Amino acid sequence: MANIYMVEDDLDFADAVVRVMKSMGHFVEVEPDITRALEHLRENRPDLIILDVMFPEDSFAGLEFARTLQKEGPLLKGVPILLLTAVNEKYSMGFSVMDIDNSFFPVADFLDKSVDLDVLKNKVAQLLADSAKAK
Repeated sequence: MANIYMVEDDLDFADAVVRVMKSMGHFVEVEPDITRALEHLRENRPDLIILDVMFPEDSFAGLEFARTLQKEGPLLKGVPILLLTAVNEKYSMGFSVMDIDNSFFPVADFLDKSVDLDVLKNKVAQLLADSAKAK
């Protein structure tokens, strides 16, 4: 069982993801406020972070949040971040896994909303397994 922390302001979507993750045996906490999420993560290390990009205060707050987490030091080092967002749908940005890098797009993987739940399950399982191997 993994401890998953989801930073998502769409609570209906978050509820669906929580149900899927719990069916896999994982514990999931959801935080809709990106500022409170950072405070929580500075004291609690999850096994995986699921992160949205767009928040009411800033359409790209999730990307900045991922960059901030990267700089947080040893507590969060190695925690995979799965970016799960509708940014491509809203802005036609064309973000993909090809854009992942340590400075601009510092996440472990990326999925577009609305995601097929089986794809999400497989991706979470893969990221958790990869993280366990890296320890």
